[in-house]
Amino acid sequence: MPSAHVFVDTNVFVYARQAREVDKQPVAAQWIDRLWREQTGRTSMQVLSECYVTLIRRLEPAPTRAIAWDYVRSLLAWNPQPIDEPILHRAFEIEQRHRLNWWDCQIVASAQLQGCSVLLTEDLQDGAMFGGVTVRNPFTLSVSDELAAYVPVGIEPPPYPRRGRPARVRA
Repeated sequence: MPSAHVFVDTNVFVYARQAREVDKQPVAAQWIDRLWREQTGRTSMQVLSECYVTLIRRLEPAPTRAIAWDYVRSLLAWNPQPIDEPILHRAFEIEQRHRLNWWDCQIVASAQLQGCSVLLTEDLQDGAMFGGVTVRNPFTLSVSDELAAYVPVGIEPPPYPRRGRPARVRA
């Protein structure tokens, strides 16, 4: 049975590079290694942008900008989801329904639109479900766990018009 697509949030990529996090670093690195091998890892341009900034501004000792960029550039092989019109529409729907912060709404929307059934992050409640995407804390879910149990749910982007002027909002 094929493994589920897994969306990886910023904190997992950062912990994988953070040697001072002696408990989390090896686990994050194992997750990334597994997802590379299985080719089931997914992420977004938003996550990669956050990853770069976090690496150069918050990591101690901070890597050089060139080293941080090389790492982020290598993750472009995952074909990250761009922040585009369908993501913004979906994020708005998620915000209205679940009252998450805007940045987390974009993460969930990216996971949904890429057909992910698992979202690895510490930033949302472990076990929470958002339209077929189950949030899992990468440090409580074992790297060796079978992910096929998470059944992907096909979610189509909303049928919004792609052209023309936006509708006027009346006060």
